[in-house]
Amino acid sequence: MKKLKNNIGAIKTADFNYNLPDKKIAKYPLEKRADSKLLIWKNGNISQSVFNTISDILPDGSLLVFNNTKVVRARLKFQKDTGARIEIFCLEPYEPSDYQISFAEKKSVQWKCIIGNAKKWKSGKLKMAVKIKNQSIQLSVESINNENENNIIRFEWDGGYTFSEIIEHAGIIPIPPYLNRESEETDKTRYQTVFAKIKGSVAAPTAGLHFTDSIIKKLGNRGINSTEITLHVGAGTFKPVKSETIEGHSMHSETVAVSLQFLKKLFNHQNKVIAVGTTSVRSLESLYWLGKQLQGVKVQKDIFHISQWEAYTQHADITLKEALAHIINYLENNNQTEIHFTTQIIIVPGYQFRIIDGMFTNFHQPQSTLLLLIGAFLGNDWRKVYDFALKNSFRFLSYGDSNLYLK
Repeated sequence: MKKLKNNIGAIKTADFNYNLPDKKIAKYPLEKRADSKLLIWKNGNISQSVFNTISDILPDGSLLVFNNTKVVRARLKFQKDTGARIEIFCLEPYEPSDYQISFAEKKSVQWKCIIGNAKKWKSGKLKMAVKIKNQSIQLSVESINNENENNIIRFEWDGGYTFSEIIEHAGIIPIPPYLNRESEETDKTRYQTVFAKIKGSVAAPTAGLHFTDSIIKKLGNRGINSTEITLHVGAGTFKPVKSETIEGHSMHSETVAVSLQFLKKLFNHQNKVIAVGTTSVRSLESLYWLGKQLQGVKVQKDIFHISQWEAYTQHADITLKEALAHIINYLENNNQTEIHFTTQIIIVPGYQFRIIDGMFTNFHQPQSTLLLLIGAFLGNDWRKVYDFALKNSFRFLSYGDSNLYLK
């Protein structure tokens, strides 16, 4: 690995720890999405409000960027003839590797998965009867390869239904492990944003859970526009940083899709860009480095990848406008309306934000990459923010209260 700028890799994980009592973790969502408390940090000043007042708080002319990914029912529970229970947790498609193509398949797919109670399943097929429209569908799975930490699982079924329909009826919404409870009926709707459209995530972009259709409409009436990108959130979002310094942490990779229409809107936007959630932050900031990769590229290539440390080893020698123009030109030269890429970018203190001027986010776990991202934006004020929240009865993590950070 190339030497990282400003000794970034030496940042200590322990410096991003704080005491989070279990009673502060929201185990269930509030009855109404927009009733959550809102912590506001603006240029070092902290205040609090209620989320449904955001139309009065956001700067005029702001552009909100939502992640429109949709959580899939990625947990499937099988029972062997012996009585042993085996859980298959679908992470991402393997063959075919494209999400939309995989979900549309009608006979067989292969996915990267995590196996629960794997020691009880050494070989053979597991089977489950899935009821769809009063019809019983036979779903079988078998492990065909073990790739690093993940198993490659082949799913096969009859009945002519799509894989999307199969897991919709066979699976369970994968709520975060730190909630320490099973998924319940309310999670089917409340662990989805109101703007969720594109299936593929195994975790919700939780900053968006506070928004309602009426709030989005109210924002639009005030001249605050919104637009959407897609980043499919993987289970790696919950992966703790176990290394002493961040240089030893391997960041997870996630798939992003942005449209030509979105890129042009962003290119022409003159006011503040507010990301809704850390997934939107990572997607947006990755665009600068994607633009650098596409500088001078005209011929269509395979999927692009933003590596973990790219932002800390490469020279930022082009402007944001130039970076966006390179992506736009690439798409137009190849008659494409959307670009797909994967990003492994890790955003930590010392990172220079190139696109966003603010963000909505929830409160994050101690010693997580998400908290490091917050530290990158707030500097040392992240401790003041979290201390304020703990002292003022804010609810933490996925079903917890909201933050708005503005510069």
